[in-house]
Amino acid sequence: MDNIAEPITRAGWPDFALYRPHPPAAHLRAGLAEAQQRTRELTQLLGRKTPAVPMLEIVNPPLWELGHIAWFQEFWLHRGGDFAAPSILPHADRWYDSANVAHDTRWSLDLPDAQATRAYAEEVFERTQALLDCEALSDARAYFAQLALFHQDMHNEAFCYTWQTLGWPMPVVWPQAQASIAADIDIPAGEMLLGARPGSGFVFDNEKWAHELSLPAFAIAQRVVSNAEYRDFVEDDGYARRELWSEAGWAMRERLALRHPRYWRHGADAWSARRFDRWEPLAPQAPVMHLSCHEAEAYCAWAGRRLPSEAEWERAAGAYPDRYEHGRVWEWTSSRFAPYPGFSADPYKEYSAPWFAVEHRVLRGGSFATPPRLLRTTWRNFYQPDRADPFCGFRTCAI
Repeated sequence: MDNIAEPITRAGWPDFALYRPHPPAAHLRAGLAEAQQRTRELTQLLGRKTPAVPMLEIVNPPLWELGHIAWFQEFWLHRGGDFAAPSILPHADRWYDSANVAHDTRWSLDLPDAQATRAYAEEVFERTQALLDCEALSDARAYFAQLALFHQDMHNEAFCYTWQTLGWPMPVVWPQAQASIAADIDIPAGEMLLGARPGSGFVFDNEKWAHELSLPAFAIAQRVVSNAEYRDFVEDDGYARRELWSEAGWAMRERLALRHPRYWRHGADAWSARRFDRWEPLAPQAPVMHLSCHEAEAYCAWAGRRLPSEAEWERAAGAYPDRYEHGRVWEWTSSRFAPYPGFSADPYKEYSAPWFAVEHRVLRGGSFATPPRLLRTTWRNFYQPDRADPFCGFRTCAI
């Protein structure tokens, strides 16, 4: 394996001991094997008679994305994050480095075909399995193995968003969660630590580090809003009532001519929702999904509620894990994605810092397509507030 390079300490890189405890190498091998198998399942139709993918801001060309996952793993785990260490695939840096390959150019690159892309991905995977076939890993190697694993997990979920956007069939069977009884959890006023603590395992740079906040008392729903609850808002002309919408939200609604959620339609006597390539009867007790933050805020204005801040979300999830249900859909919060005090970028510096400048809202919790190994109460996802292609919904707080 002549392209193996041990990560070296570089200016600005953190002390990787802060990200202990690291999982054993065997655990990482198993996780990466599971992620690779999920990638194979999700992309099995690529290279067959699939329609051309239009250039959309919210998706990547799937064949490019498949190559990018392999490149990312090779670059950080095998090449030590060093462009001077060559890739096993000529031109891989020119094709797959997302920091330097503009989104719109990814449709016109001279990419390898599906068979060659799969071969590259499988070779990187086999080299990774061999690399991790040992008893001990350095702190840096363990960090980058987890970075590669979680990066692949997130792109696997992104493939699912893309299949939903394009109306393509879903090769994986996903459960459809049901909502429980709606009730609020009363949270007393008090101090909290927002963010991750050193020594709590792998975290992304935007979770660093825990800092003290004082929160007043609040009441937060123990579950997310259901389809049935959101349907009541729609049927009460919620999408036509300007007073319920923010200026940005109304502009989005007008631009998209929305009269209801994007993947809903009303038949002769009932609502249905598109789930990938199939229209299904709207499941009343399932969490409402594929809503923008603007739509969530309009519902809150109609219901006399509000979105939680990310601090409120994290406090409730950490304090009441037995009552606070999450992990079914990503949940919009009222918080703008911003760095925590003392923020410093980790080696993959493009993960967070470029997105602070333009408004992105924080989402918390994870979805049905998010692997459990990623679910922790400090994890922050982020999208612009008009996005609705992720598996996103929301919960509310009392005013």
